[in-house]
Amino acid sequence: MESTSFIQEENKIASFNRIAVLKKEISKVIIGQEYMVDRILIGLLTGGHILLEGVPGLAKSLVANTIAKVIGVDFKRIQFTPDLLPADILGTEIYKPNTGEFVIKKGPIFSNFIIADEINRAPAKVQSALLEAMQERQVTIGDTTYPLEKPFLVIATQNPLEQQGTYPLPEAQQDRFMLKLKIEYPNKAEEREIIGRFTREDSSEPEVNEILSRADILEMRTQIDKVYVDSNIEEYVLDIVFKTREASAHIVCGASPRASINLIKAAKGKAFIDGRNYVVPDDIKALAYDVLRHRIILSYEAEADNMTSEDVIAAILEQVNLP
Repeated sequence: MESTSFIQEENKIASFNRIAVLKKEISKVIIGQEYMVDRILIGLLTGGHILLEGVPGLAKSLVANTIAKVIGVDFKRIQFTPDLLPADILGTEIYKPNTGEFVIKKGPIFSNFIIADEINRAPAKVQSALLEAMQERQVTIGDTTYPLEKPFLVIATQNPLEQQGTYPLPEAQQDRFMLKLKIEYPNKAEEREIIGRFTREDSSEPEVNEILSRADILEMRTQIDKVYVDSNIEEYVLDIVFKTREASAHIVCGASPRASINLIKAAKGKAFIDGRNYVVPDDIKALAYDVLRHRIILSYEAEADNMTSEDVIAAILEQVNLP
């Protein structure tokens, strides 16, 4: 028994060290944006998809592409447009006249790492096709169902400023994303470093090395499943989520049970990345905004009072007692 515990501790330390090396490798290309990198790693290691909201030019695609390179997986970027069709994402059957047979041409969804750029620019039927594949982790083309490869992670982006000609994601569809991140501008020091890197004579993108393999990611997922969550922490999560469902002047509809599940899963992922095999209340508080902001529907009164989802979540965290 002691030998097994020792091996588990050794594995935890080794994994933490490899995550640290992974982050250092990513920082060769990405300046700042630690929050985004950490949350994407949490999604990758726990199997949760991520919705990014931020103006163009904040390195959303670059972060995803860089992470895909350092873990040695396939990466595809899908630019969503109003004329996109479900078959453009999923794939289709193509008839071959010379053989009289249909062959399958798989779409870009058959990759490990996908960035769905400006997902709110595509019609609802295209959004639904992607989100169904995300949920079921399989795609049906013709009469055949194909499982998607593991690991499988979708990072969708949307621009909060441009609403003309867009198809906003319904709340039920947003609920399928584990986390919704609000990406901020870099600070002045970070932007100065960005300017220096991309305006000098040799401004080519630095090469990054593969640090983890697909097998490593799947092994880490197994380790994360074993991260300990005390019953008091579970009760704390339930108190937060149930607070969103109480009658309130500012909330029309509270968070679904997916919020409770994803808050626990994300907290386990954060604990693992931080080198712990147990979840602490601060993990829950740190991730509550990312898990809940797209799952709470605010009332007109909240909008009239200029309250945001973040304001409501902050108030809830103040009201719920720490374990």
